[in-house]
Amino acid sequence: MENEHSEKHHAVGYGTYVLIWLVLVGLTVTTVSISGINLGNIALAVALLIAAMKSAFVINIFMHIKFEDKIFKVFIAVALMTLLSVFVLTAFDVFFR
Repeated sequence: MENEHSEKHHAVGYGTYVLIWLVLVGLTVTTVSISGINLGNIALAVALLIAAMKSAFVINIFMHIKFEDKIFKVFIAVALMTLLSVFVLTAFDVFFR
């Protein structure tokens, strides 16, 4: 009898982890560097874009979501849509007071 929940092992080499870590450090340095520049109204958008890129790397590589079933990806998408709606509703409240 076959096991329904067969375990899948996805070997991610240390080189990939080091590369992603270096990318995350680079994005952090970019965030700190950009914070010293006056970007006006787009400063928040740039900071959120860099943070989104960093979280995508962490979720996909370090949390191994890249190799999981589609249902986990659906749950993450629902969570992100909920977060996006909270951001949009908060922005409407702030901008239209």
